[in-house]
Amino acid sequence: MPANLPPPKPSRRMRWTLRRGDQLAAVIVLLLLVIGTTLYVWRDQQRRSRSIHIEQVEPLPATFIVDVNQADWPELTQLPGIGETLAKRIVESRSDEGPFLDHNDLQRVRGIGPRTLERLRPHLLPTANVENIAGEALSGGES
Repeated sequence: MPANLPPPKPSRRMRWTLRRGDQLAAVIVLLLLVIGTTLYVWRDQQRRSRSIHIEQVEPLPATFIVDVNQADWPELTQLPGIGETLAKRIVESRSDEGPFLDHNDLQRVRGIGPRTLERLRPHLLPTANVENIAGEALSGGES
């Protein structure tokens, strides 16, 4: 062979091939990637499919309760069957005729009859006894 000839050019096919060690490293990396992805997906599905048990207590019924001797008319409108007009009548009756001594006294308000009163009873605080109301009236409502 002549000394001044350039070395042979590698063929195009030879340029893109990996050596045996590089091929082994690529296979190991791909294999680890596939195994890792598979484990991640499996673990995620297991986590999502597990049911969570939460102890729950029976909910308590929430009832709106009003003291008819203290409530303003907007508060009274929250009661079933009581609109703005009837609520203002209740406040006016309380101002003109004094506090309601018991729930039956609400019937003195025009528009409140026995049926309306029965519908309201679960939402009314017990009224104070007569002595306390009379004492508050005499002292001007101060304690």
